[in-house]
Formats: sequence, C-alpha cells, structure tokens
Amino acid sequence: MKTGLKIVTIGGGSSYTPELVEGFINRYDKLPITELWLVDIEAGREKLEIVSKLAQRMVEQANLPIKIIPSLNRREALKGADFVTTQLRAGQLEARIKDERISIEHGMLGQETNGAGGMFKAFRTIPVILDIVKDMEELCPDAWLINFTNPVGIITETIVRHTNFKKSIGLCNVPIGMLNGFAKVMDVDLSRLRMEIQGVNHHIFATDIFLDGASVFEKVIDGYIENAKNESMRNIDAIEYSADLIRGLQAIPCPYHNYFFFTEDQLNKQLKEYERGEVRGEVIKGVEAELFALYQDEALKEKPKQLEKRGGALYSDAACNLISSLYNDTCDIQYVNIKNNGTSTSLPDDSVLEAACVITKDGPKPIALGEFKMQINGSIQVIKSFERLVAEAAVNGDRTAAIAALNINPLCPSDKRANQVFDALLEAHKEHLPQF
Repeated sequence: MKTGLKIVTIGGGSSYTPELVEGFINRYDKLPITELWLVDIEAGREKLEIVSKLAQRMVEQANLPIKIIPSLNRREALKGADFVTTQLRAGQLEARIKDERISIEHGMLGQETNGAGGMFKAFRTIPVILDIVKDMEELCPDAWLINFTNPVGIITETIVRHTNFKKSIGLCNVPIGMLNGFAKVMDVDLSRLRMEIQGVNHHIFATDIFLDGASVFEKVIDGYIENAKNESMRNIDAIEYSADLIRGLQAIPCPYHNYFFFTEDQLNKQLKEYERGEVRGEVIKGVEAELFALYQDEALKEKPKQLEKRGGALYSDAACNLISSLYNDTCDIQYVNIKNNGTSTSLPDDSVLEAACVITKDGPKPIALGEFKMQINGSIQVIKSFERLVAEAAVNGDRTAAIAALNINPLCPSDKRANQVFDALLEAHKEHLPQF
C-alpha cells in the first residue's frame, strides 16, 4: 500500500475546505497524507490564501506532517496525485444568484441543482470538469476523481458518457443526511443502519432500511410520518408529507422532492424571498462573508461551528470517508453516484444512478436493485431524461437539447417559458458558456 499520499482539491478556496481538512486530520492514522494541494483560479486568489492559512494552522495544531500547498496552477498540482476532489463553482456565487433570480422572474423555481438553474450550473461546470478529466488522464491517470460539485448526477453522467475516464465517483450529502434522520427516528446508532435507495442524484427515494441487517422499513415509515420534521436539511425546508402519500409510494422522498411535490408552495416562498433580496444565493453570500471574516482570525485553528449554516453539511466529511475507504479497502457501504452497469434493470447500463455501494480499493461495487419500484419509476425516468439531455447540450452547445430538457422537467410550466428563461440565462452567463 502506498504511503505519503498526495491529494488535490480543486476549488480549494471554498468555504467548505476547513471541513475537508478536519476530516483528513481526523483520519490521518488511516490516511497518511503528506501533501494537500488547494487549487483555485485567479478570481479566487484571496479566498484561497485565507483558507490555506487556516488549513495550515489546523494541521499545525494537530501536530501532523501534512504540507498545505495553495496553487493557481492546476496542472502542476495534479502531477502524481492519488486523489482529486472537485468542489468548484464556475461564475462564483454571483452566477448562482443570477440562476435563482432569473428563474423566479420567469415564474420558475430558482434552485442550483434543479430546473433551469441546475441546467445552467451544469452548462458552466461541465467544460471545466472535462478539462480536469483530460488533465488527470495525462498527469495522474491512476488517481480517483471524487466530485461533489453540483449538479453531481449530471456531471457524473457527462463523465461516464462523454469521456473514457473510469475512475470518477459522484458524491452527495443527501443520502447520509437521510440516514441520519432515520437513525434519529429509530433512536439507534447510525452505524447499525443501512439504506436502500433508488433514483438519481437529488431525486432519490429510500426504499428499504435495515437495522443490523434486518429490514425495518415499515417501522421507519411509521416513525418518519410521526416525526416528519426530523428529516430535513439546513438549506431546504422541512415539509410534512401526508401519511397516505408515503404509504402509497412505499418509499420516502429525499428533501429535494419538496420542489416536485410542493411546487406551488415552494415557488410562492421563493417569490417572497426574491422580493426581499434573500434568494438562497444571496443568503449564502452573507454567510460566506461571515465565515471568511472568521477564517482570517489567526487565533482560529479549527473548523468554526458557523460553517454548519452554509448548507451541505457532511459533504466534505463524506468525501474524506470515501477516500479513506478506497485507500484502505474497507468494504463498508456508502452512497455514491456511479455507472449503472446492471445495478438497476430500470436504467440503461451506461446511465448513472445513486446507490448503496460496497467501497473497495478497486472502486464502488453497487448493491443490486433490480427494477425500481413502480410508484417512483416514472418520475426517476423523467429526471434521467432531463440529465442526459442537459449533458448532451452542455458538451455540444446544443440549444435544441437544452429546450427539450427544460420542457421535460416538471418544474417548467410551458415551452414558451422554457425558451424565455433559456435566453435570459444564456445572456446572463454568456462569458461562461463558450460552447453556446
């Protein structure tokens, strides 16, 4: 087994990075990192410098020989890397705010991974990710790419369909957040639970829960209905689903299903936030300003508690856990985005899904699902069609695929609105969309 690991984080100036560093520090006995490269672009130079100095203080406080190396040179950083993580935001938060506000202006939900906003985030991000993959194929072909840049499902789909790179894994915090919620409902330790999920990123359903290996799904459904507000995320409202819906689906939706099952309520809420200048991106901008002010304090030598307000809690910790399991061949079960390859008979083998996998040194080994449940299969197929068309549009600059994708998506009210919001977002983001 190789010792002296080199890990490269692209988007190293992110406010999430201190959580990533904390995760590596906590696992140093299992994950002997000698170099952690934090890579960003010129526009992120100031944040990168701030985060890198905090990371260095954290490592020194832990008395560990991990070298923190900030860099604006991605190719230099990637040479000989063992693991590469991506947590980038093309266009920074201003682009997210445009996605949200322009979508809402056109009577559509504004959200960074769903609908029109999610599509344009994919359009901006995919060219960058494809360049990273190309560099990795040349400079570190044996490295694993762990992507938790949203929209994770569409990005993973693009890598699988439009490159020959075999060592990419998409990672999201939603499944582990759901499992934490179920552990609270059952009042048991998280380590005793395993979850079966069916679907694609941000459109998954829990379809079985196992306690010490035995299914307890009916008990979880009963507890979930009674304690609906336990299962929530900081950046998505906790909404109580009807008992009839949950029992009829025989599946528990993830928090992002709020946008599909409560579309009118969510849009009305967002319209009020829009009027107050408080769309999610604008709120996050304020949270990030607070975080980076804290990060500059030379007395700070650990991840601040305020980072939990950022949303996406457990993202970085999940990444550290996944890297450790790949390196140590632990064969534990984690929830990741991978190529289907027969995991579910409801999707083509070359599509990507999010599923429970056994994590080995050779990569994730998905646990077979068979067919998706009839009650949820239709909605999963719709979102998968959306993802595939968005990936095609992003790679080829294909407007027709983009318009078809938007019309397929349940969050788009009409073809007319699809064309209008596409044109408005294309104009707003043209500097980041060379393919169009």
